[in-house]
Amino acid sequence: MIDKFQDSVQEAVADIPDGATVLVSGFGGAGHPTELLHALLAQGARDLTMVSNNAGNHELGLAALIKAERVRKMICSFPRGSHSYVFNQFYAEGRIELECVPQGTIAERLHAAGAGLGGFYTRTGYGTELAKGKDVREIDGQWYVFERPLHADYALVLAEKGDRWGNLTYNKTARNFGPVMCQAAKTSIVQVKHKVELGDLDPEVIVTPGIFVQRVVVVSNPQFSS
Repeated sequence: MIDKFQDSVQEAVADIPDGATVLVSGFGGAGHPTELLHALLAQGARDLTMVSNNAGNHELGLAALIKAERVRKMICSFPRGSHSYVFNQFYAEGRIELECVPQGTIAERLHAAGAGLGGFYTRTGYGTELAKGKDVREIDGQWYVFERPLHADYALVLAEKGDRWGNLTYNKTARNFGPVMCQAAKTSIVQVKHKVELGDLDPEVIVTPGIFVQRVVVVSNPQFSS
């Protein structure tokens, strides 16, 4: 019988090794799997490459990992925000690497990884530092930059409901990067608020099919996640 539910967030992240590339869902303050991130902090993995829309807020979740010196490199679209002071300090001191990727580009790089594509051309970033060292090509009179897929070892994702097969639904905009990150990672670990029985989710409203999810853990009353 397929049952992807884990007993705890600690069990769900227990095998994430040093040096792993980890995707983290969320946009601004919505959709962050904060309890999974805190479990990863307690687990002790370090030298991590973290991929997210932004570089953490306050000293919670992703920012807590950075503060504990567990993150070697940050790949994100918005490294500096009103509450990203931990990352700002580390970057200013040369204690963390940064790869800044435009938001649409990072989403499409994740999609390319999940879809098995070798990459794609985009006009975004052409003529800027973001295109440095990348292949550029003129197509129909417009210049494009070639971007490669963004693969990962693990994805940590927040969803609203999940069944034992790993089928997921999300709460409004909290779906942001979650679905595409589940597709791009070798192992997707999803924190859900509600465990539902198989068949309770209408197939027409399932956003992420269980084929893209390896582990699910219930956090019914998350302290920090939105």
